[in-house]
Amino acid sequence: MLAELHHIEQQLNQVILGKSLQIRLALTSVLAQGHLLLEDLPGMGKTTLAHALANALGLSYKRVQFTNDLLPADLLGMNIYDARSAQFYFQPGPVFSQVLLADEINRASPKTQSALLEAMEERQVSIDGDSRPLPEPFFVIATQNPHFHSGTNALPESQLDRFLFRLSLGFPDAAAEKQLLRDDSKGSRLSFISRALLPEQLIAMQQQLQQVKLSEPLLDYLLALIRASRGQSGMLPLSPRAGKSLVRAVKALAFLQGRDYATAEDAQSVFPYLAEHRLNPQSVAGLSPLSQQLLEQTPCPV
Repeated sequence: MLAELHHIEQQLNQVILGKSLQIRLALTSVLAQGHLLLEDLPGMGKTTLAHALANALGLSYKRVQFTNDLLPADLLGMNIYDARSAQFYFQPGPVFSQVLLADEINRASPKTQSALLEAMEERQVSIDGDSRPLPEPFFVIATQNPHFHSGTNALPESQLDRFLFRLSLGFPDAAAEKQLLRDDSKGSRLSFISRALLPEQLIAMQQQLQQVKLSEPLLDYLLALIRASRGQSGMLPLSPRAGKSLVRAVKALAFLQGRDYATAEDAQSVFPYLAEHRLNPQSVAGLSPLSQQLLEQTPCPV
């Protein structure tokens, strides 16, 4: 099944040109059962990457354009009264999909943003006292414009902590952008994507992460990175949830690279994308001074 993952990676690299690192991290997030936040300027390919990822994984997905008038019920669903049967029936919202694309999530009101908290953590939603499980696997891929853009509401720390990675695509290099301009008349690059996995196969690979080994020195290193954030001025402390997410991310990256063991290099590769938005909610994606500071201060096992 690793071959299928690499095929997906190749397909995504045909759609998002020159961004192999971000694509590998996006796949790492999926394997680790983590939600993904894509932050960048408009027009950088955030929504295209989310669409391509869902298509390649063969998962059902729904896209919701977050606006300031979007209500929690528009996202989660609601109970509707049927006068003919004199009964209520539940009309599910778009969150009942395997991939929810929350486009421009920080343009919605805080009330609507918080409606996703239970879904992202517990994979269920509670409506009128009833808890309803979400499909498996379930991922939120959210896009947002930088917080200094007008009309945005910053995501609360509790929600940022539920995103495994925050990624920025950034501008393409000259060669990739020239290729995009050359292909402009050929329609959407999403046509390069074909389904390469079944949901059961993805779930099986996620379960295989338990077999990826973490040595005791490496586990101590991960713990030291998490604990180094606590008690320091100028940064928020990393939570135990962040620590568990770091373990899953490290294992997922090792698995994606065809290894049954993780290394300190795996941890150093994912840590800035996992930690910076937790350490400083007002930070800008792509810049990671606080996480780099922790990496430099924490002794690495040989």
